[in-house]
Amino acid sequence: MLRAEKISKEFIREMRGTNRFTAVSETDFNISGGELAVITGRSGSGKSTFLNMLAGLLTPTGGKVFFEDTDIYSLSDRELSRLRNQKTGFIPQGQTAIHSLNVIENILLPCSLYGEYNEADVKYAYELMERLDILNLENVFPKELSGGEIRRMSIARALIKKPVIILADEPTGDLDDGNTRTVFEFFRDISKNGSAVIIVTHETDSEKYADRVLRMNGGVLSENKE
Repeated sequence: MLRAEKISKEFIREMRGTNRFTAVSETDFNISGGELAVITGRSGSGKSTFLNMLAGLLTPTGGKVFFEDTDIYSLSDRELSRLRNQKTGFIPQGQTAIHSLNVIENILLPCSLYGEYNEADVKYAYELMERLDILNLENVFPKELSGGEIRRMSIARALIKKPVIILADEPTGDLDDGNTRTVFEFFRDISKNGSAVIIVTHETDSEKYADRVLRMNGGVLSENKE
């Protein structure tokens, strides 16, 4: 479903002239529907850079990323944005709320980007809120939410279009142990229903939910075969 061929990413450190820093070394990767892959590694090892390239948010220095048979970086910005909206769910690090919208409006935002959301979208939004234990917060605005509540709202927003690929960057960073388990169990259920799920995380317990465990170390990705 998603395939990367020899992708890499280099940055130029401005303070050092033309000195190039390799964030991600040349890497091959693929994932099929029904798989949940966890990528671990220390902070600064290249995990987020790698995930952003897979998501179509950061152009690789070299290599290609394919969604099915489409080279996503050969698409126009408009085409790539449409693909991300219709087919992928991306959960970034940090707080990503639209503060002028309440919780349910934030969750339904992807449905309104290319038209109006419908009754089925609203029903699914409530199902997501119930599963993520934020059902009673539908009309609350982000300034009144805790970090963990905003995080769960962001997860619901990423899932509202029922994407076939979910890419999550530290999705449980603001959550307590109970909600962390809930989120990982939810992602596992989604993958079992046919979606491909890729999670970057520091959570040591995440491996028990995964079909595949990979590690990023100094920009080099390797798979744990045990």
